[in-house]
Amino acid sequence: MEVKDNILACYVSSTNGDQNGDLFRNYIWGDNGICDVMKKLKSREYGNDILIILFQFYVNPIPYLQQNLKEVDSYRKNEKSIALRIIINDENFFSKSEFGRYNYLKQQVLQKLDLLEGVVKRKKMDTNLVLLKSDLQNLL
Repeated sequence: MEVKDNILACYVSSTNGDQNGDLFRNYIWGDNGICDVMKKLKSREYGNDILIILFQFYVNPIPYLQQNLKEVDSYRKNEKSIALRIIINDENFFSKSEFGRYNYLKQQVLQKLDLLEGVVKRKKMDTNLVLLKSDLQNLL
């Protein structure tokens, strides 16, 4: 199984030595990490126009960065990829229970896929986001 076959991938940005960043990484790549679940979904099952959807998680970003991050990045035609950005902070994540944190991640990932649906329709891509979202909901 090659990484490039996975349609969903994760990236985490946080300050070096940030305890919240280290804690958050466990929710992404730890034993019950959401990214491991996402790896079960293969790009070839959802179309040819998007090969990878990268979820970029920003843990406690500086205010300037937070204000200037777009929720959906531009589609990269050469790579057939697109990035979806999610802000993680005390209010929306760290103040919650463990169940609440996983629920928030699930909710945000599915919500970002809804936003991506508009891009797919506008650019007339063949990516089946309805099926992808349904399959992801079943896994999460």
